[in-house]
Amino acid sequence: MEVIREIPFHKGINLIVDEAEGQVTGNSVGKTTVLKLVDFCLGAKPKIIYEDPENKKESYTLVRDYLVDNKISVCLHLTEDLDDEQARSVVIERNFLSRKNAIRKIDSQSYSETEFENKLTELFFPSQIGKKPTFRQIISHNIRYSDMSVSNTLKTLDRYTSDAEYETLYLFLLGCDFSKGSAKQEILQKIQQEDVFKKRLEKVQTKSAYEAALALIDIEIKDLNKKKSALSINENFEEDLDSLNKLRYHINLKSSEIGNLNIRKGLIEETKGELTTAASNVDLFQLGLVYKQASSKIDDLQKTFEELVIYHNQMVSERISYISKELPSLEEKIRKKDADLKRLLRRERELAELVSKSDSFEELEIMIANLNAKYRDKGEYESIISQLDEVEENIKAYESDLRDIDNELFSDEFEAIVRQQVNKFNEHFSATSEVLYGERYALKYDKVVNKKGQKLYKFSAFNTNFSSGKKQGEISCFDIAYTNFADEENIPCMHFLLNDKKELMHDNQLVKIADLVNNSGIQFVASILRDKLPDELNCEDYFIVKLSENDKLFRIESQEKK
Repeated sequence: MEVIREIPFHKGINLIVDEAEGQVTGNSVGKTTVLKLVDFCLGAKPKIIYEDPENKKESYTLVRDYLVDNKISVCLHLTEDLDDEQARSVVIERNFLSRKNAIRKIDSQSYSETEFENKLTELFFPSQIGKKPTFRQIISHNIRYSDMSVSNTLKTLDRYTSDAEYETLYLFLLGCDFSKGSAKQEILQKIQQEDVFKKRLEKVQTKSAYEAALALIDIEIKDLNKKKSALSINENFEEDLDSLNKLRYHINLKSSEIGNLNIRKGLIEETKGELTTAASNVDLFQLGLVYKQASSKIDDLQKTFEELVIYHNQMVSERISYISKELPSLEEKIRKKDADLKRLLRRERELAELVSKSDSFEELEIMIANLNAKYRDKGEYESIISQLDEVEENIKAYESDLRDIDNELFSDEFEAIVRQQVNKFNEHFSATSEVLYGERYALKYDKVVNKKGQKLYKFSAFNTNFSSGKKQGEISCFDIAYTNFADEENIPCMHFLLNDKKELMHDNQLVKIADLVNNSGIQFVASILRDKLPDELNCEDYFIVKLSENDKLFRIESQEKK
C-alpha cells in the first residue's frame, strides 16, 4: 500500500504552510483540506472534502473521482501523550466509498455509520452515550474551518441549531451537571411534534374559525329540520330518513377521527424509526476480544464494553419507549373505530335502500341533500376541534413537565453552579486574552425566553472593555482558555485546536498564540500562507506540511503521471 502523504503533528504550534507566491492565491493547494480530513476521520460527511464550500450543489469532480476510484483511505492517530509511545492511543481509518465498500474503522474494528459515532463517544466522552450534546457537537469548537465557526466564538454548529441545543452544549462544556438535559430535549421534541400536528389540523382554518362555523352549521341544521318536519311525509319515511342523516353524520365523524388518529400514529412512528436507527447492535463476542486486548494494555478501564453498549441501548430504548408509549392505545382506538365504522356503513346501506324505495318530493330531496352536506361538515369540524383540544391538552402537559425541569434548571441553587463555572472559566479566558491582546474577554449568560415562551440560558462572549475587538483573536482565546479550564475541572476534552484563515490575524497575536500553546502543551494547528507568516514563526520546526501549486495535498497530478 502506497502512502501518499504522512503528516506528523507535534505539541504546540503546527503550521500547514501554503508556499504560493506572487499572483497565486494558494486557495486550491489543500491547506484547509488537511483540517477537513481530521474532521472526516472524526465523523464528518465525506462530501466536505470535495464539495464546493460556496456552492453546496457543486463538487470538485477531479478530487472526488480520485479519492473514490483509487480507494484512498485516511488514517488519524490520536494519543493521550505524544511523548509516551506506551500512552493510550486510538487509530481511526476511513475511506470515501459507500455502502459495503465503506471503511469505517477504529483500532482496526469496523463499524456501521451509527456505531462509528457511538464508539467515538464511548472512547472520548463515555458519559454522553445516547445523550445530548452529541460527540460531534462537543468537539465542534476544536475544528474551525467553516464560515460559521471561524466567525463565531460560540455558535460552532450549523445555522439551524436551536438555542436550546446550544444551552445543553455549553452547560455540558462548563461542567454544570444537569441530569435532565436529555429529558428536556425529548420534551421539546414532543412539543415540536404536537405543534406540527396542530399546524396540519389548522392548515385550512384555525380552531376558532372551525368553532364559529360549527355554531352556524348547528343553526342551519335546526332550521332545515324545522322545514322538513312541516312537510307531509309518510311516518316511516321520516324516521328512516332521520336515522340515515344521523347515521351519515356519525360515519363522517368516525372517518375523520380515524384519519386524524392515523396522522398522529404516523408522526410517532416516524420519530420512533429515527430513534431506532440510533440503537447499537454490535457483535459483542468480537468486541469482547478487542476489549480483552485493550484491557491487557490499559489498566484504568472502568467499564466493560458490554456494559457501555447495554447502557447505550437502554438509553435509546427508554427514549423510544417514552415517545412510542401512546402507540398501543392509538392502535386500539383505530381498531375499535374501524370496527364501528364498518358497522355504521352496513346500517347506512340498509337505511339508504329503504329510503330510496319511498316516495319523495323534489323539495324534500333538496332538503335532504342540504342536511347531508351540513351533517358531513358538522362531523368533520367536530372531529378537527376534538383533535385540536387533545393536542392543546398534550402541549399543556408537556409544558408542565418542561416547567418542572426548568424549575430545577433555573433554581437559585443551579444558577449558582452555572455562575460559579462561568466565573472559573473567565479566569482563564480573561488571562489568555490579556496575554494576547492586552484586553480582557469574558463569557456571560442571560436567562431568556424564546418565541415559544421557553426559558433558556443563553451564553455569549464579550470584551470587558466593551470595544469591538477582533473576532479571530477572541475565538483563539476562547478555545485555548477552554482547554485549560477543562483540564483544571477534570472535564474530558480534546487537546487539539484546528484553525483556518489565521493570516487574517495580526502577526504579533499569532506569535503570542504560538508561545502560549508551545508552553501549555496544547496542539494548535493552523493553515496559513507562508508569505503572511511573521519572521518568528517562519521556521521549519513549526511546519507539519508545506503545500504549493507543484505539490498539492493529494498529489493527484504526480499520481496521474505514473
